[in-house]
Amino acid sequence: MPFRRSAPWAAALSLALAGAAHGQTIVERSAVDISAALAAGRVSSEALVRAYLKRIDDIDRSGPALHSVISLNPHAMADARKADADRKAGRIVGPLQGVPVLIKDNIESADGTATTAGSLALAGNVTNRDAPVVKRLTDAGAIILGKTNLSEWANIRSARSISGWSGVGGLVKNPNVLNRNACGSSSGTGAAIAASLAAVGVGTETDGSVTCPSAVNGIVGIKPTLGLVSRTHIVPISHSQDTAGPMGRSVADVALLLTAMAGSDPKDPSTKPADAHRRDYLAALQGASLKGKRIGVLRYAADVQPAELAIFEQSLAALRAAGATVVEIKGYKPPAAMGAQEFKVLMVELKADLNAYLATTDAAKVKSRTLADLIAFNAATPREMALFGQDEFELAQATKGLKDPAYLKARADSLRMAGKEGIDRLLSTYKLDALTAPTTVPAWVSDAADGDHVEGEGATSLAAIAGYPHVTLPMGYVKQLPVAISFIGRAWDDAKVLQIAYAFEQATHARRAPAYLPTLEGAADIAPLLAPVR
Repeated sequence: MPFRRSAPWAAALSLALAGAAHGQTIVERSAVDISAALAAGRVSSEALVRAYLKRIDDIDRSGPALHSVISLNPHAMADARKADADRKAGRIVGPLQGVPVLIKDNIESADGTATTAGSLALAGNVTNRDAPVVKRLTDAGAIILGKTNLSEWANIRSARSISGWSGVGGLVKNPNVLNRNACGSSSGTGAAIAASLAAVGVGTETDGSVTCPSAVNGIVGIKPTLGLVSRTHIVPISHSQDTAGPMGRSVADVALLLTAMAGSDPKDPSTKPADAHRRDYLAALQGASLKGKRIGVLRYAADVQPAELAIFEQSLAALRAAGATVVEIKGYKPPAAMGAQEFKVLMVELKADLNAYLATTDAAKVKSRTLADLIAFNAATPREMALFGQDEFELAQATKGLKDPAYLKARADSLRMAGKEGIDRLLSTYKLDALTAPTTVPAWVSDAADGDHVEGEGATSLAAIAGYPHVTLPMGYVKQLPVAISFIGRAWDDAKVLQIAYAFEQATHARRAPAYLPTLEGAADIAPLLAPVR
C-alpha cells in the first residue's frame, strides 16, 4: 500500500482495503454489479450494509479519518433486512433493491437523522420528511445508509471558505491525497464514493458542486438538466440553478441512480416536463458509441497546467480514435458579465429561498427562522466563524427580493448568455453533439489560513447557469491527483451526454482506486525530488 506503514491506522486501513466483513467484497464494487448480485442471491443487503458500516468506521471515523459521513441512518440495517425478506418473498420493487446509497446532508430523509447543511444552526433539524428524490430512491429499493458532509450551506456563506468544511462535520479529506481538498460543496459524497463507503451517492449542485468534487476525487458525476430531479425538501441556494445529481465510480452506476431519481414533482414546478423526458438511462448506454459524434472543445476552459493539458490532449486523441470528430471552437469565451450576473441571482435567491425553507422547519428544533437569524447565530457561535466569515450571507441579506428589476434582468441576461447565446449557439453553429473541456484543476492543498486556491475558469458555469446537463469522469492523473473531462449538452440531453461519457470511459478506463497518501510531497516517487542532492 502507498500510505505510510508506520501510521497508527495502517493495519485497520489495510484490512478495509483488502475487503469487507463477512466475505462481502465492497471495495471498488459497482452498484450495477451489486444489484445483479442481490438479484442472483449471491449477496444479501444485510451483509452489504454491515460491510459498508464497518468500512465507514475503519476509513471515515478512524484510519485516515476522511470525515466524509456526517450521520448514519439508524434504520439502515432494519431496512436491509426488509429488502432481503421482500426479495425472498418475491416482492421486487426496483433495480436498487438492497443497494446502499449515501445522500448529502442538505437532503431531507425520514429516518430520524437531522438535515443540517453542515451548520450548527440546523443541528436539531430532524424533519422526518423524505425529499421526493429520496422517496424515489427508496421506492426503487435503495437503502439510505446515511448522510455525507459538505461545504457548509453548500459553499455559499463566504468567498473565503474552505471547501469541504462544515461546522458539524469538520473538513473532508480527499482519499487520493489526504491533505488535499475534496472540493465542494458535495465534498463528502465525492470522497465517500471514491473510498467505497457506499455503492453510489447523491450530491447537489448550484454551480460545480457535483462536478468539481466528482472530478477531484476521481469519480463520475452528472449535474442533470434543471427540472429532471426534484428539489423539494432540499436546503436551497437558488431555484434557478439548484439540482440534485448522482455520483458514482462508473458511468453505468450514475445512469442507474439517475433513472431512479428523475421524475416530476408537483411541489417543484421546474420538474413539470421531467416525466416526459425521463428514461432508463442505464439501458440507454447499450450500444453507446463515439462513431460519428461531433465534440466541440471549449478552449477557454482548458487553461490548465501543462501536465493536465497533456492528459486532455490525449483524451481528445482517444475520442478521435474511437470515431468522434473533435472540433476546435476558437475565439469563444463566456462574457465577463455572465459570472457577475449569476452572482446577483444567487444572492437574491439565497435569501428568498432559504427564508422559505426555514419557514417549513419545526420552530422548536430550528431557532433560526430567517437568513438574518442565521447571520446572528453564526456571529454568536465561535466554531462557525473561527476559520472564515459570512460575507456572502451578509450580501444576500441586503438584497431587495425576487421582484427587484435588477435581479430579474440579471437572471434573464445570465440565462441568455449561458444558454441561447452560449451552449445552444455553439452546438448549433458547429453542428455538435456535445462540448468538452477539462472539468477543473487537480485538488489543491486544504488551507485553514487562506481558504481555497483554485485557478482557471473550469467547465462548470455554462451548464450550471443554463440548467443543462454536464457529466464529468476521470481522464487521468497528475502525479496521484485525478483530473477529469467534462461533456456538456443541450437541455434534456442527459442520456446523450451519458452515452458519450460511457463510450469515452470504455475506451480509456482512466479511473483507479484512491491511494490514501498522507501528502503528495511524501510519496516515494516525489519525496526524493524535494530533497537536495547529497
